[in-house]
Amino acid sequence: MLPVNNLRREFPIILATMLVVGCSRPSVNERVTSSEFAAKALPILPVEEPYTFHKILSKGTEYLRRDPQAQPTAQEMTIPAQGWTLLIRSDAGPVLRQAAEDFQAYLDRGMQTRLELQVKDSLADWERLSGAVVVGTRGQLPGCGAALKARKDYELQFSPARVLVCGFDDRGTMYGLYNLEARMKLREGPFLPRSLITVRHSLYQARITLSGLGWMEWPDPYLSLLAHYGFDGIVDDYANPNGAPAPAYHEGAWFRRQDPARVHDLARRAARYGISVYSQLMYQYTGGPQDDARLRTFVRTLVNDFPEIRGYFLDTEGFWYKGWFGAGGGGGPKALKEWVKHWASGVSIVTEECRRLNPAIEVLPWDYNIDFRPDQVDVKRYVVSQYPQYAIPIFTFENGKSFELGGERSWLRDYSINEVGPAEVTEAQIAMAKQRGLRAVYAKADTWATWQFGTFPYLPFPYQWAARYQALEKYGIDGTIESHSYGFKPNWVAEMRAWYSWSDAPPLDELLRAIARREFGPGSEDEVLTAWDHFGRAIRLMPDTGPTWGTNNALAAPLFFERPQTPRTMTFEHSWIDQDKWSEVCSINPYWPYTPSEFFLYPDFTNQVNVAERYVSPFTLPVFQKYLLLAADEMEKGLESYRAAALEAPPSKQRRAFREVLLAEQLQRMMRSEHAVLEFEDLRYRLAKTGDVAECRRLLDRMVAIANEEVARTEASLETARRDSRLGYEWEQDYIYRPEVIQQKLLLVRTILEEQIPAYRRRNNIP
Repeated sequence: MLPVNNLRREFPIILATMLVVGCSRPSVNERVTSSEFAAKALPILPVEEPYTFHKILSKGTEYLRRDPQAQPTAQEMTIPAQGWTLLIRSDAGPVLRQAAEDFQAYLDRGMQTRLELQVKDSLADWERLSGAVVVGTRGQLPGCGAALKARKDYELQFSPARVLVCGFDDRGTMYGLYNLEARMKLREGPFLPRSLITVRHSLYQARITLSGLGWMEWPDPYLSLLAHYGFDGIVDDYANPNGAPAPAYHEGAWFRRQDPARVHDLARRAARYGISVYSQLMYQYTGGPQDDARLRTFVRTLVNDFPEIRGYFLDTEGFWYKGWFGAGGGGGPKALKEWVKHWASGVSIVTEECRRLNPAIEVLPWDYNIDFRPDQVDVKRYVVSQYPQYAIPIFTFENGKSFELGGERSWLRDYSINEVGPAEVTEAQIAMAKQRGLRAVYAKADTWATWQFGTFPYLPFPYQWAARYQALEKYGIDGTIESHSYGFKPNWVAEMRAWYSWSDAPPLDELLRAIARREFGPGSEDEVLTAWDHFGRAIRLMPDTGPTWGTNNALAAPLFFERPQTPRTMTFEHSWIDQDKWSEVCSINPYWPYTPSEFFLYPDFTNQVNVAERYVSPFTLPVFQKYLLLAADEMEKGLESYRAAALEAPPSKQRRAFREVLLAEQLQRMMRSEHAVLEFEDLRYRLAKTGDVAECRRLLDRMVAIANEEVARTEASLETARRDSRLGYEWEQDYIYRPEVIQQKLLLVRTILEEQIPAYRRRNNIP
């Protein structure tokens, strides 16, 4: 029996009526290996050039979900291919009109069902209408919507005669329409329950995301896609909307300057889809009467020039007091509290000016860089105590959460999902904010992907994600920013997240079984859910080291046996320029310039430091390595079922199913490659410290074995990356790895095997 998180109280009939009993699936006694699966999957998957996913999403193309073999059950109704109408009122606002047109187009394109869009002066007779999808707000539909409480709430009524969508407001009506799509998408046909009345309350005032395409890249089809997944807010990082320069926290902070016209255009276009624009407010606050006045003027100008902006992020990485600092603060708790006090004074000024001009504007201070370690509860509570009453704090949900592996303790250094959260400091901050009665509490909370594997479009850990959704609801989070680094790309986990952003959602097991059936075919449900269970167990074993190379770039991270003799880009070895300082500023190592330096492990060739041990601190290397392998082994248990389900998928579903498996395979390879790089470097360091011939031979033999394993793993990673252009991409860095870089790694590892290690043996007379 699989573990199922009970996310809600009793549910009325929702998905139970949408599921079809699948045909029995033959038992699979012989599990295929990764290489055997690849031999069958790779030939039918097309090679994608880099940015292929970008082009697809810019055009708004998503998988169509009509399965000609799907049939309604006895508990379902079908919207016929022709003959029904889609009714809205003539005074419907632009958001509702746009949603109706999108819904009509979706049914036509995705479900081969054509509704005639009709506009009526009144919908007061909706109860007498037949053969129609009737769409309106509670004010336009007398007798409907009495239980709706707030923006984005909606009520659905299904019967064979009509489908009613009633929203609290235009946005609520829009999301109700898109929920119809979500139901049909799960069933792969225009099927709905024959009899259902459900009222769904939005659990969040705002759900905000970043573009998964790039900075200020928001084409209309992509904006429409975001609305379908339940988002109502977007934001771009590190730029003032009026083009004012952002303060640079170090010499290398080369921020783009914003074009005000683009902001106005984006706000205008996004509004059609019920999406509001948020902005960063970037300012170096120094305090004192003169700077107070300058800041007030700056804020008033922004609010007056950009009345369409819904809220401003005051992030400690872009809005700070005097000097920017790292997460530690550098001066102890007393100095840090003094910094916080002045920083919060700047927040108060921004809040006062925004409130004076438009009380609806959300001022969102985010104390991300203020020390979030588990023992800093007092400092983080102090931050909340200094906030003005009408600010809406953003708390980073899981960062700083303590955890233990093998008797050794650590804490989350950055956005992760191996721990659900909230962190100790976050829990204390939420309690303080509720106690003070602040306007609302928002959280930066990943819900489908995370920087722990920041080069993946989503992570197939549905049980762990569901636990996070439950925690967000339990702790009373009112709004979320859900992808601060890597942005949104459509996927089934984000689809699952949309369901659990409203009340009256389906039980988790039913929803996951419906997704499994759709992605892998009838009869696949047990095997797929078994795989997802193992994947969830794997991520809970995964040690966290922050936003570094290990879980973002390990499969493309090089191995080094000896210091490279030839740089791959310019160097300053004999220049008046300090090579180390230059590399730090530009984050480029001249011996592997394909990615920022933090995304690969570069040895200390003076052998003063074992960088493998330093990397895994505070864990010891044996414990860290043990849990990496345990996580990878648990992934393999799940992959046995995943591969079997994909190989038995009907032809119409094979491509999608194969891509799902390859994504999970790549996650496992990331874990094993991280283990390999760390072990190889540890052995290289120990080789440099011993003169014993027998020990040298033992170390070299093991290094050869690791390198050979890594060649096979890297070749498999290359073929997967060639077929999924989403892999390796994260818009803040662009491509952290791409197939060409993986090929460079292969060349390097083969050089180690064929040239460097044999030469070392000869020089040192090691057999």
